[in-house]
Amino acid sequence: MDEQYKPQPVARWFTVAAIASLLFMGLGCISYLMHVFANPAAMPLDQRAAFDAEPAWVTGAYAVAVWGGLAGAILLLLRKKAGELLLLLSVAAVLVWLAGLVLVTPLRENMSANDLLVAMVVAALTWTIYWFARHSRQRGWLS
Repeated sequence: MDEQYKPQPVARWFTVAAIASLLFMGLGCISYLMHVFANPAAMPLDQRAAFDAEPAWVTGAYAVAVWGGLAGAILLLLRKKAGELLLLLSVAAVLVWLAGLVLVTPLRENMSANDLLVAMVVAALTWTIYWFARHSRQRGWLS
């Protein structure tokens, strides 16, 4: 076995990073719930147009990303290997969601550049959390 991947003592920062991951994924769940329970009649016209243009598969990918990510972050905090798989699922779903935001023309046309930037930052942070879980498994910190 490679020396780099032999089991090592759990780093002191592991719990802090796992809690931060859990908080990020929890915020994603709150954002998702606000999105699906939003009242389109109360939205400005551009936001309503984007809301109406969003296909069900984009909303579904959003749901898989946030709820899978939350479950993965909980398992990561509990130091379970299954958390890595759920976080990988979350990354894949975030990429599908991001592709939907870019590829669905009516949705893209009603999004601001800031909306797209936020989506890319979310994708990057989700990847970083998955990488952290993978790193933790490789170090033998997950059982």
